[in-house]
Amino acid sequence: MSPESDPFIQVEQTGSSSKSLPLKIRDLTVAYHRKPVIWDIDLSIPEGKLVSIVGPNGAGKSTLIKACLDLIPRTSGEVSIYGQSYKKRRKRVGYVPQRESVDWDFPVSALDVVAMGTYGKLGWFRRVSKRSKALSMEALERVGLADYAHRQISQLSGGQQQRTFLARALVQDADIYFMDEPFAAVDAATERAIVELLKELQKRGKTVLVVHHDLATVPQYFDWTVLLNMRVVAVGPTNEVFTQENLRRTYGGKLTLFTQAANKVVQSR
Repeated sequence: MSPESDPFIQVEQTGSSSKSLPLKIRDLTVAYHRKPVIWDIDLSIPEGKLVSIVGPNGAGKSTLIKACLDLIPRTSGEVSIYGQSYKKRRKRVGYVPQRESVDWDFPVSALDVVAMGTYGKLGWFRRVSKRSKALSMEALERVGLADYAHRQISQLSGGQQQRTFLARALVQDADIYFMDEPFAAVDAATERAIVELLKELQKRGKTVLVVHHDLATVPQYFDWTVLLNMRVVAVGPTNEVFTQENLRRTYGGKLTLFTQAANKVVQSR
């Protein structure tokens, strides 16, 4: 299912060739009202990585994802997914939006939401097959929501809503996933479920990019990291780029606002 056709979304370095790279960005700039939000972004993401996109508020993390998915216009630059434009590769792309960008009053059940993940393969004017419904129920069961399949999405808790969209990502069976703050305001059980899902997707050879805020868990959850503050500060294996110096360059004086736990993680490495 392509993001721009989603009824819920209220839109506002390797040796591999570019054709084999899940994501390659060159000279990307996005501006709002002529004011750059991100600029001169060059980025290559290898296949099969769990990638955190980390940076302060206003750094352009969500903007970067939306620009990759053609949800917002680019001022300049190119984005390729497996060597072609998003438009040509959209069936290979999955998207989990921020909860704030979803219309939770849309009159559908959790099962309906998950089944929409199969539309990219079915086409919009074909009925959802019994197999698609079965796969959707299986995905809900895997995220612990089988008992809530027929509940209207507005009646779900925040964590349950997030799990519903993660289940939809599972049935999409994409090759590259973009997740915008999936850990935001979820309980511990949901966070564990998300981490398990990420690890499962990686085992299946998928590539996952996640906008993430909790510095303390970056080394634990992700093997590749993009440090972003309007420009790319550093990108690469987490154990190489997630350093105190790079975080200082990314956050500046704001780094002191983060928890002691996050600093201990970095300083102990």
